[in-house]
Amino acid sequence: MRTDELDFELPEELIARSPADPRDSARLLVVSRSDDSVLHHAHVRDLPRFLSPGDAMVFNTTRVIPARFAGVNLDTGGKVTGLYIEQGESASEWRVLLKMRRHRPGVRVRLGDEADGVVLELIERASDDGVWRVRVIEAAGGLESVGLVPLPPYILAARRHAGEAEDRAEDVQRYQTVYADEPGSVAAPTAGLHFTDELLARLKADGVERLDVTLHVGRGTFQPVEADELEDHPMHSERCRMDEATYRKLAGVRTSGGRVIPVGSTSCRTIESFAAQGGGGEMDTDILISPGYQWRLTDGLMTNFHLPRSTLIAMVAALFPGGADRVREIYAEAISQRYRFFSYGDAMLILP
Repeated sequence: MRTDELDFELPEELIARSPADPRDSARLLVVSRSDDSVLHHAHVRDLPRFLSPGDAMVFNTTRVIPARFAGVNLDTGGKVTGLYIEQGESASEWRVLLKMRRHRPGVRVRLGDEADGVVLELIERASDDGVWRVRVIEAAGGLESVGLVPLPPYILAARRHAGEAEDRAEDVQRYQTVYADEPGSVAAPTAGLHFTDELLARLKADGVERLDVTLHVGRGTFQPVEADELEDHPMHSERCRMDEATYRKLAGVRTSGGRVIPVGSTSCRTIESFAAQGGGGEMDTDILISPGYQWRLTDGLMTNFHLPRSTLIAMVAALFPGGADRVREIYAEAISQRYRFFSYGDAMLILP
């Protein structure tokens, strides 16, 4: 499909700069895969109204790490910003995405202060898009001591344009789901940010089964599709896991007449990746879901409103017979009703 089919105009004031408080007070736009009308304007706390006993929701239990950092080039004194991607071949090596001048092997960068900071030395460029192999040569602290919450660039920019502080103490807790478990993501599975312990308990009491998977969100989630054709976009691979018992339960839900509703695109990508191989396990997935995709386990989806020209909108479009046209109609309705967009924004529930 053409990438421009996934484009739309969004007023900057609709980019959510802070999360809803409480979490489940975020608005919820309820639509159907088979009905072209908007079913309900509701709130996330109303979610139990739209689900039935025997349905299952699938949650991604990854934990966001403090992957964003700011530092100084020790050679020039210049500002350095970046994103931790992953550990390298040894514990003393990292792969990082760097934004700085004068990239060259041997340059040293200090993160944090001398008392509890980290000094990195550039080893070599690992890719053409700014990723470098670096060596940790001083480590009074670690990533946990110098890292910042990896808020998406559009939230930081929106706060900056509004004259607000880019970083807030509340982000440490609020850019993390209440059920986060295994560390590994450089971005939050944002649809899950709306859930509270109380809402999860209500869903359980109503007979809605909770099933957990893990996908560690990579930096590719921030990247728009720049190719003219969606299929030419290079998907970044992400590590995911679903145990065999969970796979069997999901299959059983559908056999019993229940509906499988992943919470967020990451949960959806995970279960569809394992459905393609016919069982649970652990894998690296680069699955691209777009209109024409044949769904295997997914019946509906709870998701936030996504960036223009993104693979996430393509996934949502794949759920509707009208494809991208239907998604643009839904997004136009959300914009007219002043829903808040993107990571800290409101949500949409897509029912079968």
